[in-house]
Amino acid sequence: MLKIHRAEERATKKAPDEKFTGDVFQDAVLVGEAPSRMRATNVTFNPGARTAWHAHPVGQTLWAVAGVGRVQVEDGPIEELRPGDTAIIPPDTRHWHGAAPDRIFTHLALSENGEDGGGSVWFEKVSDADYTG
Repeated sequence: MLKIHRAEERATKKAPDEKFTGDVFQDAVLVGEAPSRMRATNVTFNPGARTAWHAHPVGQTLWAVAGVGRVQVEDGPIEELRPGDTAIIPPDTRHWHGAAPDRIFTHLALSENGEDGGGSVWFEKVSDADYTG
């Protein structure tokens, strides 16, 4: 059966301070119902805002929608993201993502819960030194 979730039925949420630095806003696109484990969220970061280090059991895909962003996997270089770019983060890989220091950034974040139902695993916040590279 076809389901339509109307945008006006889902309010924008401010991301929790313990998992993000700066002002970050989330719009749920999809929260899968079994058997689906898919989750999709449109996330908007104010300049300089970013996630904490985290990992996903099945990996994560980020599709850049607007602005200029950054993404980094642990021990890798900081990569810039621009509209239309897609970043594919492998399963169980520590990483962070967010806006460039002087630009707003929006991406569509897609991930799946693991077979055991577990989702994102969160770690410490990204330091200013790590953020600036």
